[in-house]
Amino acid sequence: MGLEGWFLWFILFWVVVLVSLMGIGGFFMFRKFLKALPKQDGKSDLDWQAIYLDKTIHLWGHEEKELLSELVSPVPELFRQVAKEKIAGKIGEIAIEEHATKIDLDLIIRGYIIASPKRDHKFLRKKLKEMEIDTTHYDHLFEA
Repeated sequence: MGLEGWFLWFILFWVVVLVSLMGIGGFFMFRKFLKALPKQDGKSDLDWQAIYLDKTIHLWGHEEKELLSELVSPVPELFRQVAKEKIAGKIGEIAIEEHATKIDLDLIIRGYIIASPKRDHKFLRKKLKEMEIDTTHYDHLFEA
């Protein structure tokens, strides 16, 4: 009784699928693990993100939250909440550094550009163009 024919190919197919899925899942788990590791100051990137969000939550108005939700709408739904929190944390960091009294359009766009990877900038530019927001003031951030 050996493995032959279609059953062999069926088993091999599922071995490849399961190993691939476990590899992909492990990659994302490892990235999350690295973000949770404490840095020299004793806090991880995720800790700082939460601190910035907590310190600036009162600066966010309803319209600004809606704008951020609209800007992250091109992000796949599975990753949208994580992206939103990361971007909001970066916006909060900038707001604290600049002693802002309110989160405004300029802070949201600058924070989004800085927090997002360079490969996502073309989607952001497209979304801002759809929303009729001029991006010429932010060209230096897109190039950095």
